Amino acid sequence: MGRLLARKKARKIPRVKIVERKYFGTDGIRGRVGEGFITPGFMLQLGWAVGQVLGKEARSKVLIGKDTRISGYLLESALEAGLVAAGVDIHLLGPMPTPGIAYLTRTLHAQAGIVISASHNPHYDNGIKFFSATGSKLSDEVELAIEEEIENPLVTVASDKLGRAYRVEDAAGRYIEFCKRTIHWEMHFRGMKIVVDCANGATYHIAPHVFEELGAEVVAVGARPNGLNINAGVGSTHIENLQRAVREEHADLGVALDGDGDRLIMVDSDGEVLDGDDILYIIACSRLEDGIMEGGVVGTKMTNLGLEHALQRIGLPLERTDVGDRFIMARLQEKSWVLGGEPSGHIICRDRTTTGDGIVSALQVLAALYRSGKSLKELRRGMTKYPQVLQNVKLGEVSAESILASEPLTKALQEVRAELGDSGRVLLRPSGTEPLIRVMIEGQDSEQVRTLTQQLVGVVQQLA
Repeated sequence: MGRLLARKKARKIPRVKIVERKYFGTDGIRGRVGEGFITPGFMLQLGWAVGQVLGKEARSKVLIGKDTRISGYLLESALEAGLVAAGVDIHLLGPMPTPGIAYLTRTLHAQAGIVISASHNPHYDNGIKFFSATGSKLSDEVELAIEEEIENPLVTVASDKLGRAYRVEDAAGRYIEFCKRTIHWEMHFRGMKIVVDCANGATYHIAPHVFEELGAEVVAVGARPNGLNINAGVGSTHIENLQRAVREEHADLGVALDGDGDRLIMVDSDGEVLDGDDILYIIACSRLEDGIMEGGVVGTKMTNLGLEHALQRIGLPLERTDVGDRFIMARLQEKSWVLGGEPSGHIICRDRTTTGDGIVSALQVLAALYRSGKSLKELRRGMTKYPQVLQNVKLGEVSAESILASEPLTKALQEVRAELGDSGRVLLRPSGTEPLIRVMIEGQDSEQVRTLTQQLVGVVQQLA
């Protein structure tokens, strides 16, 4: 396999714990531009705080990349000023996919990488994510140390110690070459027509080139960002745009990325959608056939039961974590496994890269097509998804914790699980951002699933 990441023997890593934070959420800091923490003043302080924690070495270097939102200019400048005030050198990448920033942070030997993006959110939101020197998400300890520094007064270093700002002119080219090296150098996609939806986001100047340089005929859509149209009716969260384009162009398949390029949803030649569960199944089967599958697959509580059963049939275990790529990565490291992901299209191939990467994941699927000689439709046939119903219940004065621990709900849950048996699954969980309890049931019988969901929702509503 080309030049891939060297892998060291994984040490046992404790499972991720959710630590109470003031500023950081489960994946950086995010919000509406001009409100809360997404303001120039806070970004200035944040940049300085990051410099205090991560810029201890002489002439420390931090990379800054962003997606295509117009507010990226604003936040980039404020972060740059804070880091420079702390004595840290800045290397500006311009518009770059989140996984590309992770890769360049590692290969350019920076102390940290900063991503200015709100992923699949609309243009009026923005956020900040960080990568460590290894291209991985920051640990809880480092995030908490940054939060402590944010509370301190900003003190500028002496003039002769101030940081400098540079622009990395070949950032896109470096990342394009990395993506291509994640499949065997002899592979090509000549004779294949692919529609690539870049969500008017950070992959607009990268993803089409990757597939073209590997021989495919590419039709690019969502590749004309104007600062305001990121994720607007395009990308992995608006898949109908890609379905239409694939059918109109008579393409072999379609690839949909989100605004920052870390998610992937695909479409076959008939316009049928393949989500993250389908993609995980195809990659796992291909690797198993090639004898390079290491361990099992890590999914989340939202992973479809159909994937779990399909993997069982080919002898692969599935382990579930809480929703979020940091939890998936932690479990992969703990188990020394390499493949995990979410239905949303966040796919981690840990033997290829250090974070979820939409382009790299798409290349792994295309590599499976190349090796097998089959179509995308044929490769997905081994997995049948179970019908799934998800309903949110708004809460009043009663907390989610007390409702979930109540005797009536416990009894109702037992009855539902008994009726489903091994052919279904129930999940109740509180929302992390809203006063809601999410009720999800899946099973082989769609009518049964709908009926049982309504029964369980009724019990939660009575308790709320």
